[in-house]
Amino acid sequence: MNTKKPLVICTTLLIENSPQALPLGAACIASAIKNDARTKDKFSVELRTLSREESGYPEKQPEEFIAAKITGNDAPDYVCFSVYVWNRNELEETAALLKKRFPSLITIAGGPEVTASPQSFKNFDWCVAGEGECAVPDLLFFLEKQKAGRTEEMTPVQGVFCANENSSGKEKNDFVPRALPPELEKLASPYLDGTLDPSAYEGALWELARGCPFKCSYCYESKGEKTVRYIPMERIEKELELFNKKKLRQIFVLDPTYNADKKRALQLLRLIRQKAPGMFFYFEARAEFIDRELARAFTQIPCAIQIGLQSADPEILRYVHRSLDKKKFVKNINLLNEEGAVFGFDLIYGLPKDTLEGFKKSLDFALGLYPNNVETFCLSVLPGTILYETALSLGSVFSRVPPYNVIKTDAFSEKDLQKAKELSTACTIFYNDGRAVPWFNAVCRYFHMRPSQFLADFYRWYKERAMENGAECRVHTAIEKMQIDFICEKLSVRKDSAISKPVIKSLILFNGALSRVESDGTEQTAELSFHPDDLISPYAADILFFAQNAKRFPCKVRCFKSKTGQIDWKIIHR
Repeated sequence: MNTKKPLVICTTLLIENSPQALPLGAACIASAIKNDARTKDKFSVELRTLSREESGYPEKQPEEFIAAKITGNDAPDYVCFSVYVWNRNELEETAALLKKRFPSLITIAGGPEVTASPQSFKNFDWCVAGEGECAVPDLLFFLEKQKAGRTEEMTPVQGVFCANENSSGKEKNDFVPRALPPELEKLASPYLDGTLDPSAYEGALWELARGCPFKCSYCYESKGEKTVRYIPMERIEKELELFNKKKLRQIFVLDPTYNADKKRALQLLRLIRQKAPGMFFYFEARAEFIDRELARAFTQIPCAIQIGLQSADPEILRYVHRSLDKKKFVKNINLLNEEGAVFGFDLIYGLPKDTLEGFKKSLDFALGLYPNNVETFCLSVLPGTILYETALSLGSVFSRVPPYNVIKTDAFSEKDLQKAKELSTACTIFYNDGRAVPWFNAVCRYFHMRPSQFLADFYRWYKERAMENGAECRVHTAIEKMQIDFICEKLSVRKDSAISKPVIKSLILFNGALSRVESDGTEQTAELSFHPDDLISPYAADILFFAQNAKRFPCKVRCFKSKTGQIDWKIIHR
């Protein structure tokens, strides 16, 4: 008698090797199969994933490579694919190849792309819409009974779509759109049960809750329940202890609105401070829910907060079911600045009814608040969102294939979208990767330019002078040199350039050295024309005033981390 357990492989294709690309979705399904009463101990379950950064990964037709990595020398009975915007095409082709190689194999797909439009997939046998921790074990139990010929016990599986009519005898469209959501307090943790080892990624994606209280029409959550379900604190505490034991460097918290519940947010920050004081955390938050107490609590652990601004125009945001109280937004962001919190903004270009000039104003507004980064994205009209159904009526034309980017709108031409993309590139290189936050606005004021104008000038200069060295643009010292070269060239037409140039150069070099100490932990040196105390004083915010009044103090400065972990500096030569 054959007692071999059916082999279930849970897999996905990652976009890169990093904590942000950790295969949590596939791991959650594998963990659910291993722990669900209907499937526990009845299947051999393995999590096997790979990324596009894998050695030997081919640029074209990678399905052979992916299939070989997934299956190895095994002949699986089931393969469960976690499908996203970035891997849909590759995984569909891989599924088709595996079906040819293993005719009895049953393929199952889930994830955001499948939830959005399960009928659009042809190469998978089954598609699961919604959360799969209950639906996939239920489906496997159903399929094993079917294999055993126990058809009288078969019942429909909510949220499951059969791509092959002959598999169930049911019509393709006869399915419930979403699977029943699992009770989070009953779910096993893929970290705690050993399914997923975060140390292999030097970090983790950390799920503290599911759902969102908001209904932004461009988001997958726009059609979900307008509720937030929380992971039990007991599990959270155990996961945090595990992360600390494994000495992980960074944790990305997945909650789309971490501070939706202020009391719980503060409780978790205290827990992190107690259990994992050395790890760096990334949160997504709403500025409207930040107050002094929460801003201060964020500064008591190593962390960064990303805030979805999307647009600085409340009228534009109404078209995508968002709101913005600009006065309250500015007030609360100032609290973060006053407390010394690290934060950034997200902006979207190509929103319905927005224009290139509107996007520039949003960028100016965002950069004027001294964020540590501004991440800009072209709007993606994702299937399964409210915007997908309303975009055409709002004058938006978009691609029907991943990544579903806007092509043009009635107010944002293709040419303007290209210009917005160029501004996005300039912001990423000059401001974000160039770590320009301490001095950027001072330089813009000195040149009497809006940030968006300044960045547009930089992009033109970059394209003409530096783009051939683009591979170096992720290296901060190379960007720093570009910043200085670009600004010095702009200075050449100003009468006061002789006194202002040493100020700007010293500001860039000193702050750049401090930032590298902070990020890399390595000692740095900088040749300055002014005393470091003066360069970090409020007077440096007015470059011309500083240049006319500050005393020259040529020196060489060593920047380092003190024994207490604080960033410090010492003059080593005059």
